Amino acid sequence: MTHNDFRLPAEWEPQAGVIIAWPHAGTDWAPRLARIETAYTALAAAIARFEPLLVCVADAAVRARAAELLGAAGVDMAHVRFIEAAYDDTWLRDSGPITLGDGHAFRLVDFRFTGWGGKFEGGRDDRLIETLVAQGVFGVAEHQRIDWALEGGAIESDGNGTILTTWRCLHQRHPQMSRAEMSDLLARSLGASRVLWLDRGYLEGDDTDAHIDTLARFAPDDAIVFQTCDDPADPHYDELARMHEEIAALRTADGRPYRLHPLPWARAIVDDGRRLAASYANYLIVNGAVLMPAYGDPADEHAAQVIAAAHPGREVVPVDARALIWQNGSVHCLTMQVPAGALAGG
Repeated sequence: MTHNDFRLPAEWEPQAGVIIAWPHAGTDWAPRLARIETAYTALAAAIARFEPLLVCVADAAVRARAAELLGAAGVDMAHVRFIEAAYDDTWLRDSGPITLGDGHAFRLVDFRFTGWGGKFEGGRDDRLIETLVAQGVFGVAEHQRIDWALEGGAIESDGNGTILTTWRCLHQRHPQMSRAEMSDLLARSLGASRVLWLDRGYLEGDDTDAHIDTLARFAPDDAIVFQTCDDPADPHYDELARMHEEIAALRTADGRPYRLHPLPWARAIVDDGRRLAASYANYLIVNGAVLMPAYGDPADEHAAQVIAAAHPGREVVPVDARALIWQNGSVHCLTMQVPAGALAGG
C-alpha cells in the first residue's frame, strides 16, 4: 500500500477519539443554554465511557464551565482533552475533519463549509480544521484543503470504496454540476471507487437539505440502516417509502442486494409550532458501542433493537436527544470521530 491509497474508513472501524464543540452564550444555543448543557454533558459522558473525548472550547471560561459540568457528572477527566478554538456553532460533523488513512499515514480532508449552503454564518467553522492542525491535534497528518462545499453529514462510507449520499443536498450546494461530475470529485477526494445516490427522503425540521446521516447509514457486512415512516397520515410517509424502494434497489460492489435494517418512526415532536427532525438514523458509532438518539418515545426500544442487530457486539446506549433536535440536528450531527492512530500522542 502506498501513500496514494488513502480511503475514508467506515465509522465502525477503530477510533482514536471523538471531537465535539461545547455550547456557550455566543452560539445559537444561547436561548436554551442550561438545557443544552445538560444534554451535552450526557452525550460527552457517554462518549468518554468508550474512548477519548476532545472538546473544543471558545475560551477559558467555556473550558471551566465544561470541566465543571463533566466533573459533576462523574466523567473521568483523564479521558477528556480541551482545545481552545473559535467556532460559530457546534455541528462538528459538518465542520470537523474528514479523516482518510492508508494504513500508515492520515489525510485531513478539509472541504469548504458554507453554513449549509449559505443559510447561516460559518466563517469560523470553516477555519476550525486549520486551527486544530495548528495546535498539533493530529500530529503529522496531512492537511488537504478542497475548495468545494461538502459537510461530513452528507456522506456515508462503507470503508471499502463506496460512498452513499443524497442528490437533494449536493445539488443544492452545486446546482451547476452534474451527478457524474460530483461522483468523480467525491471518489477522487475520498479515495472511493463508486458513489451511490438517493433521490428521495427528507425530514421536516432538517435544514441540511437531506443529509444522508439523518436518513440512511452503512453497517458492517453489506448492510444499510435507514429511517422509515409507518404512519400514512404523516407527510413523510410517501417520501420515505420511495426512499426505502431506492435503498432496496441498491447493490453492493459485487452485485448483491444490501441487508436492510428499517428503523421505526417516532411520534411527531413539535416545538413552538415547528416540527423537529427526530431521526433514529442519526446515531454515533464509537469503540464498542452505538450512541443512539432517544426521544422518550415508545419506538425508542424498537430502534435500539434494530441498531443492535445491525451492529452486533456493540452496546446500544440511548442518549436523550429531545433538547438537541431543537436546533435541527442530533447525536451524529454534533460529533466527529477520528480514526485510530490519527491523533497526536494516540
